[in-house]
Amino acid sequence: MKNLTVIGLILLALSILLFYLTANNFTINDLGMPHIMGILGGIGIGLIIGGMVGYVSKGSAIKEEQKRKEFKQLQQEKEELEKKAADIARREAELDIRNQNPQL
Repeated sequence: MKNLTVIGLILLALSILLFYLTANNFTINDLGMPHIMGILGGIGIGLIIGGMVGYVSKGSAIKEEQKRKEFKQLQQEKEELEKKAADIARREAELDIRNQNPQL
């Protein structure tokens, strides 16, 4: 969202500069249909660019969240496997002790 704001401010500054360079001695009474169409066109282009950037950023955020969930699940599975391995090692150690000392 920060990038979108910066891009919007740059485009706004560019439009103000172009308007200043093309309109000498402009007053509010000179505001006509071409100006309104230009303003609406600028808003439309801004919405289109904003929609595309939002769509891309949301898609990447969803993918990132999915990767985090998969990573957490893999960590849980790893912990479970480590517990099972420790349990198996403990059982094997007990069996070795019993095999060496059949009196127990």
